[in-house]
Amino acid sequence: MQPESSRSYRGRSAAERRADRRARFLEAGLIVFADKGYAQSTVTDVCAEAGLSRRQFYEEFSDRESLLVTIYDRIQADARAAIESALATGRTGSLDEIAATTMTAYVTAVGADPRRAKIAFVEIVGINEKIERHRLRQRLVWGELLEAVARSLEGARTPPGGYLLAGSAFIGAVNGLVHQWSLTEPRQPVADLVDILSTILVALLT
Repeated sequence: MQPESSRSYRGRSAAERRADRRARFLEAGLIVFADKGYAQSTVTDVCAEAGLSRRQFYEEFSDRESLLVTIYDRIQADARAAIESALATGRTGSLDEIAATTMTAYVTAVGADPRRAKIAFVEIVGINEKIERHRLRQRLVWGELLEAVARSLEGARTPPGGYLLAGSAFIGAVNGLVHQWSLTEPRQPVADLVDILSTILVALLT
């Protein structure tokens, strides 16, 4: 007899159905945490938004915190992937052009959806020591990416204070500016934001 976990249902495998449930919980968490705030939300809220049960939630996530961290990590990974994709086709221009390409990719990936910006810059902050350590590790990953890209660019130099401190300063500026931009109505054009961030980045590297 075929195990329950591997049976097809309406032409979809168990793995496909589970992947769909997980995606629905991630989308529901993004909506609920951004709209209500993480501190004011519950697993029940997320399940209601997803149209799924608490049992199904705990099959995917250990608790509400693990869902939040998963969403946060996905936002960060999407932003890095966007930058790496942009650089793969635009690394041969001037330093100014490469900085603009990089910042456009980041702003579009994180700031185009205000909910993603709120999770990345507001809801994830200050929850507990464990998550703060996780955020620090993410910042270090971004710093390493900045250093790797900068060292490969003609005309770039080691920034004042070294890459660790300069990277932290730049990441703080990026996060604060993109968050503020995402909340402003009407929003200024992306090009304006990119000009500001590119100017800061080029100044650090030249």
